[in-house]
Amino acid sequence: MNQHAAECLPLDHQINRFGLWSAVICIVTGCLAIALPLDVPNGYDATQAERVSWLVANRNAFVAGWANQIIAMLALSGLFLAIAWRVRQKNPLNALLAAGAAVMATMAFVIPKFMAVWTIPLLAEAADSGGAGAAMAATLLPLLNVSIPFSLYTSFDYLGFWLYSLSALLTMAPFYDRDWASRFASLLLGLFGLGFNLAFVLLLCGVVGAPEIETSFGMSIIPLLLLILIMIAIFRRSSKRARSR
Repeated sequence: MNQHAAECLPLDHQINRFGLWSAVICIVTGCLAIALPLDVPNGYDATQAERVSWLVANRNAFVAGWANQIIAMLALSGLFLAIAWRVRQKNPLNALLAAGAAVMATMAFVIPKFMAVWTIPLLAEAADSGGAGAAMAATLLPLLNVSIPFSLYTSFDYLGFWLYSLSALLTMAPFYDRDWASRFASLLLGLFGLGFNLAFVLLLCGVVGAPEIETSFGMSIIPLLLLILIMIAIFRRSSKRARSR
């Protein structure tokens, strides 16, 4: 091992562990998301009055659900950053651009999810009270509807996933290696990146309507879920190799 490699090994090991724990946290928060509500049941068709009533009655559960989403998205960003780090030697420019896309995605996600924890519950209480600011709250609350795919809120969410898809496309080719795990991960990165952008193009062309947006884009995210699992195996294998040196 040359001197430069010996100096980089501690940092490589730390980022490898960072990526491993990011993937684990993604899985844990994903399991918690099953039990935590993110909106009123049948949110797409719920009326404003039903949403306000539900938000007031389930404020704590709603905040917990979206706080969990913040942790999940930060962990997913960490995973993409760790992937970008792994491909830096094969393609430094792609790695740099992919890391930048992941950082911008983090900002795109944090903005709406912070509003879900902070702003939406306060708007619901103001609209329900009928006091000062109730009219403004009633106007703003539909703009932050977390279930309607064309609301201001969900637009930021889809922007974040689109930036993730760019990061995936940039790291797809340089991640490809001789072992089966890297090849599979490279395939999943490509499927997610291409699938999400294909769904985006179909949306712009009018092929996908508003009611089908969640289903269409949700299908493209399935490879991303599988990627999290395979990256745990890759990071664990890298950790074992680092310890054996």
